Amino acid sequence: MKRTAAALAALSAIVLTSSLVPGAKAEEKKPYKIYLSNNFVGNDWRQQMLRIAETTVKKPPLAGRVDLKVENVETTTQAQINSLNNIIRAKPDAILIDVGSPTALNPTIEKACAAGILVITFDQVATADCAYKLESDWNRIPAVQAEWIAEKIGGKGKVFVDRGLAGAPISEQLQSGFEKVLKNYPGIEIVGYFNGNYALGPEQEGVASLLAAHPQVDAILTQGYGSGAIKALQDAGRPLVPVAGGGYNTASLVCAQTEGAECILETNPAYLSAEALKLAVDILDGKEVKDKHVFVYGPFLATDPQPSKLYPDVKMEKIEIGKNAFPDLAPGLSLPITPDWVEITPQEAAGT
Repeated sequence: MKRTAAALAALSAIVLTSSLVPGAKAEEKKPYKIYLSNNFVGNDWRQQMLRIAETTVKKPPLAGRVDLKVENVETTTQAQINSLNNIIRAKPDAILIDVGSPTALNPTIEKACAAGILVITFDQVATADCAYKLESDWNRIPAVQAEWIAEKIGGKGKVFVDRGLAGAPISEQLQSGFEKVLKNYPGIEIVGYFNGNYALGPEQEGVASLLAAHPQVDAILTQGYGSGAIKALQDAGRPLVPVAGGGYNTASLVCAQTEGAECILETNPAYLSAEALKLAVDILDGKEVKDKHVFVYGPFLATDPQPSKLYPDVKMEKIEIGKNAFPDLAPGLSLPITPDWVEITPQEAAGT
């Protein structure tokens, strides 16, 4: 009996001591095994998105919490389905998917959910009910840009509008978003459309073609960079007009360094991958997430930040060299660089 009592006392001491050691519980936690499934690496945004994911898991607060494995596949739906089936067999804690199709992956996603795997689709999201969705708000983005442009030209004038990439659902959403807001300004007339194809060359060529046909333009709304439109105006010897574009380093630099340029740039942050990782860890830790559809609101970048009447809570930053325009970094760098809960440097995001 004495030895039993002594043993119990010793055991109690061990338990008490371990409970008082700072970080004892944290050390007991194994990192979550999380896969990131990406169906395309052919542009700067996707490559930056992957770099940010890999950097984020090495820094607080996620350092030591995630065993991240990245699976890049060919740009076909079937290739991503095959890859996901292999991932499901590995039984990870979570799968983050930048999907190649909003619907075609649903049966595979549902299979993962049924296996007890947390699934988060991000950037390009799937419609599967069991999956969480994390993306930029593509209804807000064109509305805020069109409002800024309309107010900048005093509610009247002739404008060009970019149709984006033919057949792409996001292009139709952005175009209709521009048009819906511009209809609220009877003095504004859309006098020409072009397909910028999310590339500088087609954007510049499309605007140049419209300039040759229209002696007056008061603003240009692009779905791509905006800097291609500014170059077309300069090459045609036309006055600069307010331009809406995308939050890329090349666009931000042109807007900051070109005298007389007036720009508003939307942002679809490449750090959506970091936000998806954090969301996954929060859910796996048991934290309550009220909505399965999560929006990430990146700031708008503008030469002249103005409040939005349509979305009073919108964030708008002034375009400034060294803050959101970097002469020594890649033109295709997507802005902004980092969420506010982790420190990702511009150099880390650019891979330099």
